[in-house]
Amino acid sequence: MKIGVSSYSYIRLTRAGEMTLKETIAKAKEQGFDVIEILGLSSQAPDCSDPEKLAEELREEAARCDIEIAAYTVAADLLRGCDGNFDKEVARIQHEIDLAAIMGAPCVRHDASAGFPPEHVGPKSFDAALPRLAEGCRILTEYAAAKGIKTTVENHGRFCQDSRRVEKLVTAVNHPNFGVLIDIGNFICVDEDPRVAVGRLIPYAFHCHAKDFHMKPGTLPYPGKPWGVSRGGNYYRGAIIGHGDVPLLPCLRVMKRAGYSGVLSIEFEGMEDVLTALELGQANLRQLVEMA
Repeated sequence: MKIGVSSYSYIRLTRAGEMTLKETIAKAKEQGFDVIEILGLSSQAPDCSDPEKLAEELREEAARCDIEIAAYTVAADLLRGCDGNFDKEVARIQHEIDLAAIMGAPCVRHDASAGFPPEHVGPKSFDAALPRLAEGCRILTEYAAAKGIKTTVENHGRFCQDSRRVEKLVTAVNHPNFGVLIDIGNFICVDEDPRVAVGRLIPYAFHCHAKDFHMKPGTLPYPGKPWGVSRGGNYYRGAIIGHGDVPLLPCLRVMKRAGYSGVLSIEFEGMEDVLTALELGQANLRQLVEMA
């Protein structure tokens, strides 16, 4: 497997003005990662007035540093749309795919949806949303395929986070260019066993995230910020890879048995110093991959 890092891991530094998005590329190379994954430009470079120019600069910087941009991850909501408009949202994500092409990223991850808007009248189940989500994902993957880019949806955002829901979406889209970005840790947010979930989704995986969380049962008092609360009321907080409670080693064994040999990118969401956390996390992850 190629061990990578998402530029999202550096977001505390970029938001504080201590590092630019472009500088995360050299830092990832310096820290010994094999590849880097770029978070959506609107998220990590919100003041950018010329995204095409920035995308070109990122491609050039990656070439200079001799590190591959392995994926581009962007926000999307195919149910709520852009200003409530489905076609406008599709067009917006297509433009993000254009930026990925400029960067030379072979894979784009876009969200599916955070769920129906509050004013929606009628069923609000995932099955009720599935036709619209599948339609949007199919349009986007066909657009991306013409540019030589694969598209994926991640188990992310609560509404499309359970492995069964993600599998339903991939099956409904039914396109060889569309697959899954598996985030091992994110299943915790919907109280799903990552080992079972990874086993279900690994046949569809184009890309993977390694993420770790500290966890506490919801029977205890809320431990305070920045602990998150799962759908079932349990608590989780970002951790250095290998320091938390996510069963990473069994999940990696599932992935290896399935023959997965692609990218495994660290997404760090913890409280610790970012650079130290990534140094320790990478060392731990490489050891776990070796053990799996």
